[in-house]
Amino acid sequence: MTTATTGYPVHVHARLEPGLSRWLWLVKWFLAIPHYLLLAFLWLGFALFSVAAFFAILFTGRYPRVLFDFNVGVLRWTWRVAYYTYGALATDRYPPFSLGEEPDYPATLDIAYPEHLSRGLVLVKWWLLAIPHYLIVGFFVGGGSYVAYQTGETVYNSGGLVGLMALFAGIALLFTGRYPQGLFDFVLGMDRWALRVAAYAGLMTDSYPPFRFDSGGDEAGTTTISQSPPPPAPPVRGWSPGRVTAVVIGALLLLTGGAIGGTGGFGLWADQTQRDSSGLLSTRPESFQGNGYAIEFGTLELRWTDADWVLADNWLGDVRLKADNGVFIGIGRTDDVRRYLSGVEHDEVSMTGDRITYWHRDGGAPSNPAAQTFWAASGTGEVTWRAEQGSWTAVVLNTDRSRGVDAGLAAQAEVPALRPVSIGLMIGGGVLFLAGLVLLVLAVAGAQRRSSGTTTSVT
Repeated sequence: MTTATTGYPVHVHARLEPGLSRWLWLVKWFLAIPHYLLLAFLWLGFALFSVAAFFAILFTGRYPRVLFDFNVGVLRWTWRVAYYTYGALATDRYPPFSLGEEPDYPATLDIAYPEHLSRGLVLVKWWLLAIPHYLIVGFFVGGGSYVAYQTGETVYNSGGLVGLMALFAGIALLFTGRYPQGLFDFVLGMDRWALRVAAYAGLMTDSYPPFRFDSGGDEAGTTTISQSPPPPAPPVRGWSPGRVTAVVIGALLLLTGGAIGGTGGFGLWADQTQRDSSGLLSTRPESFQGNGYAIEFGTLELRWTDADWVLADNWLGDVRLKADNGVFIGIGRTDDVRRYLSGVEHDEVSMTGDRITYWHRDGGAPSNPAAQTFWAASGTGEVTWRAEQGSWTAVVLNTDRSRGVDAGLAAQAEVPALRPVSIGLMIGGGVLFLAGLVLLVLAVAGAQRRSSGTTTSVT
């Protein structure tokens, strides 16, 4: 017996296995953790190869076969894990760690290799043309996770209606020991729709996904005929475990190097373009309002080596705090500041991103801040301080020591180390980026050589 499949070039098949465990589905999230970890890295390679395929299609009209085979393998692996876990819960057979077809596994995915793809469609199909499907798939799987495939950040999100139906199936298994056939057909229809959209968005076909709900384990247009099956095609062995590992490591190096190099580039850009006339870098002004007599700004920890490291004295350089009104600003060692504010009604400030949090401390009025001798730097409206090792705290008070402090503050710093550090980051990031690129190229070239002369087809 053999099965012939026609219709849409993305073929999703599955069979509901009998005798499913009543309770195993409760722990499949834990059992699948190794797959989740590996797929998280494999999707990095998928994302990078999709970008490479985008330009290859744009200039040549062809999706490089070796890249196509890898990305189809990632989709296959993902589909098998989803079928085992909460994208269907329809098998207890543990998914193989494989990019290959694995035809004996109860969930299979095949995508016909396109000999030619439109150069124009590649510019719009993965975002503009697929928007209607993204809305539908987002409802099915929750949050539009198949859109996130392009970022390499999401492996498989089984939330939404698919996750809810899989939960119902699990409950049915728990109490009856049976997976309702109608529920299985419905879940497979949603999974099939989502996988078709994933392949279309992944540039693997120009055939627009049909707005059609093909439920059940077999697709419409599948027929079974009695005949002797043809000899099996020799397997494509281009993507060996070693080459897949090289792709994963290369992708990590590429992304890490790009992030480090980009950080260095941003730092160099800031050093060259964002300094004021005094040569200082500035933060944007922030408004602070306290109900007490003072506002205390956390603790700044400055630590470097005891051997007077070359950057120690010049890491931050001069630091300046400027207020938009004539408040008193003092910077002192944290222990001294806390002793001064002990028993004083004040507000402690914590900043996380753009969020400002206040903690009010009860007490009385402070002594004259200008008369204190522990300040490392102090002034009215503006203060400049040379950064040193230790724990430091800034305090703002009204000059007349009245309650209710309201001030807009901006921080400035010389940061003379920014340029050499940025250049170092760019060099280090560039080395990692090139190393990752070399690994990817070698893996692709090796897979291409191994698979040359070997062909597979999907009909």
